[in-house]
Amino acid sequence: MIKVADYVIRYLADVGIDKMFVVYGAANGDLIDAFTRISHTQYVAVMHEQAGGFAAEGYAKVSGKPGVAIATSGPGGMNLLTSMGNCFYDSIPCVFLTGQINTRFLRPDQSVRQVGFQETDIVGMATPVTKYAKLVLKPEDIRYELEKALWLSQNGRPGPVLLDLPMDVQKAQVDEAMLMGFDPKPAGESFDIEYVDTQIRELLEDLGRSKRPCILVGGGVRLAGAHDAVRELGATLKIPCFPTWNALDIITSDYEFYGGRVGTYGGAGRNFGIQNCDLLLAVGSRISGRITGGNVQSFARGAKKYVVDVDRALLQPKLQQLPFDVNILCDGLIFIQRMLAHLNQNGTKQYFPSWERWMAQVRKWKEQYDPVRPEFFDNRDRVHPYAFMRVLSQKMGRTDILVGDCGGNIVVSNHSFETQYGQRNLTNNGNSPMGFSFAGAMGAWFADPTRQVVCTIGDGGFNMNLQELQTFLNYGVKVKTFILNNHIYGITKAFQETNFQGRAEACGPNGYKPPDFVKIVEAYGIKTVRIEEQADMEQSIEEVLNFDGPVVCDVNMHEFHTYEPRIFGWKTPIEDMYPYLSREEFLSNMIIEPVEGWQNPAFPDVVHSVVK
Repeated sequence: MIKVADYVIRYLADVGIDKMFVVYGAANGDLIDAFTRISHTQYVAVMHEQAGGFAAEGYAKVSGKPGVAIATSGPGGMNLLTSMGNCFYDSIPCVFLTGQINTRFLRPDQSVRQVGFQETDIVGMATPVTKYAKLVLKPEDIRYELEKALWLSQNGRPGPVLLDLPMDVQKAQVDEAMLMGFDPKPAGESFDIEYVDTQIRELLEDLGRSKRPCILVGGGVRLAGAHDAVRELGATLKIPCFPTWNALDIITSDYEFYGGRVGTYGGAGRNFGIQNCDLLLAVGSRISGRITGGNVQSFARGAKKYVVDVDRALLQPKLQQLPFDVNILCDGLIFIQRMLAHLNQNGTKQYFPSWERWMAQVRKWKEQYDPVRPEFFDNRDRVHPYAFMRVLSQKMGRTDILVGDCGGNIVVSNHSFETQYGQRNLTNNGNSPMGFSFAGAMGAWFADPTRQVVCTIGDGGFNMNLQELQTFLNYGVKVKTFILNNHIYGITKAFQETNFQGRAEACGPNGYKPPDFVKIVEAYGIKTVRIEEQADMEQSIEEVLNFDGPVVCDVNMHEFHTYEPRIFGWKTPIEDMYPYLSREEFLSNMIIEPVEGWQNPAFPDVVHSVVK
C-alpha cells in the first residue's frame, strides 16, 4: 500500500523530474510532505505561486522534461493561472498540481457558490488554458489520471495539464498492483505519411522552379526535437532561413544561412528577405499577427506558401488569418527527416538551381539594415539599450542561457542580441507577462546549474517578482540579472505617443515611478552593480558575468522608449518600417518578379507610406 501523495511525487521523480516548485498550504501539505520520503527529487520553495509556475516553465524549456508547480487550494491555485496560460500559448509541457479541500466539503451543485474554506473550481478556471484539467475524486484513479496528464502534456502539440487533488484523496492509501493505467494511442497515428510524402514531392517540384525560396522556423521545431535537422535542411538547400522570436536559438546569428529577423519589430534585414521570397516553407510556427503584421495579405505576397504543423486546427484555411497554399499535418522532425531523405535520393538536389545570388542579397539586407547603429555607442549620459544588448551578446559564452522579459526590453533584445548555436534564448512570447524572466531564469538555472544563466528584465517587470530574491538567496541561485532600467513602461509610452497624442498616463512619470532597486537588492544581501554611463558598460558586464553567485545589475537607460525598426499601424506591410527609407532606396530593395504558373499574385505596383 502507498499513500496517494507519495505515489504522485514518486511517479514524477521516476520520469526524471528532479526539481518541483512549491508554495506550501494546508491543502497541498501531504504532497509536499511526500518529498521527505524520496531522494531523487526535491522541492524548491518559492515566495509566490506565479513565480513557481514561471520557474517550472523555465525548467521545462531547458531540461526538455515537464516542469512541475504545486500550489494549495483557492488563491494558491488561482495564482498559477497566468503560468498555465504561459505554457498553453507557448506549447510548454508542465504539470500543475493543486490541493483541494476534502471531498465532503465540496459544493454539491454549481448554484452554490462555496461550501468549504478556500474551495475554488480551479478546474473550471484552468480548462481554457490547459490541455487537460481534472478534479480527482477517487484515490484509485490516480495512476490513470497522472499517466494521462503527463502523456498529454508532452504529445501532439505540448502544453500544460492540471490535476486538482482533494486532501482526503492525497491521504488515501492505494494498492499499486490494483491501479489502472492509461493506454495512449500510438504517437504519430494521426499523420498520413504517404500523403506527407506526396506533399514533399510537390514542394520539391516547386523548389525546382523557385528563384527566391526561404524557410521560416518557429518554436515548434525545438518541441519536435528538430533543431539540428532544420539547420541541416537549410544548409542542404543553401537558402535563407528566418527564425521567429521563439526560434532565435535555433536559426542563430552565426548560422551560415541566417537571413535576419522578421515581424512587426523585424530586426536585421527589415523583413526584405521574407517579403521578397517566392516560395515560403514555414515549419513549427503558427504565423501570428506579430509575424505578418495587420496587413496579413501582404505577408510574403509573391510566394507560394507551405506550412508544416502538428496542430490540425492551425492547418484549416478557414481558421488561418492568412490561408497557406499547402498545409502539411506532420511532426516537424518526421517531416524534415523525410524531406532530407527525398533530397538525397537519386541526387534530387542536383537538379535545383543555384540560389547563391539570392542568399547573397539576403545577407546584404541583413548587414545593411542592422538595428544596432554605430552612433548608439556614442552615448555619454546614459546607456543605450541596443548597444548594451549587442555588447552583452559578445560577452556571453556559447553554452549560456539568456532569459528575457516582455515589453520593450524583449524588443531591444531581439533586435540587438546576436545568438550563437549552443546558447538558449528564452522568453514567453504567447502570453508575455511582465516579471516572467526573473523567475523563469531561476527555473532554467535549476534545470542545469552548470550553465551560465543571464536574466534581462525591465524595471516594470522586476517589480513583479522581486520577492524571489529570497529564493535566490535560499538556494544559491547563480543567475545574473540585468535591469534595463528606463524608469518608465517604455513600450507603453511609445504606444501612447502613437495612439494617444503622447498622453503618458500610468506608465511614468505619471502613475509610475520605480524604487531604487539597488537598495532593495542589498537588503536581501545579494551583490549589486550599477552601470550609470556607457563608458563603464563593458567592464561592468564582465564583472557581473564573472561573479560566482547571484548578482543584480541596475543599468541606467533613463527614459529610453524608442524601439526601431517597427511598423506603424495595422494596415502597413511589414517591410515598410519606420525609420522610413527614401522611396528610391525602398523600391530598389523590392523584387517584382513572378514565377510562371503560380496562382499567387506577384508584387503589385508598390503603394506604401514611405517617404517620397
